[in-house]
Amino acid sequence: MEVKYLGFEQRQNARSYQFDVVEKGEPSRHFIVTADVSLFHTHGVVIQEGPSLCVGKLVADLEKNVVGAHELTADDFRSFVNARSLAVAKRAEMRKAPRWRQSPAQE
Repeated sequence: MEVKYLGFEQRQNARSYQFDVVEKGEPSRHFIVTADVSLFHTHGVVIQEGPSLCVGKLVADLEKNVVGAHELTADDFRSFVNARSLAVAKRAEMRKAPRWRQSPAQE
């Protein structure tokens, strides 16, 4: 499955992200994922991450055969922020991990 981001439309406090989904041997399908812009601020997510969040939501919805509207929820934002925090912590832990070197006596 290939997901192509086409852009967005801003309407008051909502942003509608548009995508085409292409699957091998099938015609492309058009989808819209909406998000309340206030959720970005509430959860400390920059608006530029909107398309990535929407792709994840759309792919998950399509895998579950969700029909109808696709919308980013507060739970989607919390999951995204938690995953991001875990990734940052894991990178920090990797930097702290001792690097094994041979002692001068073994060289």
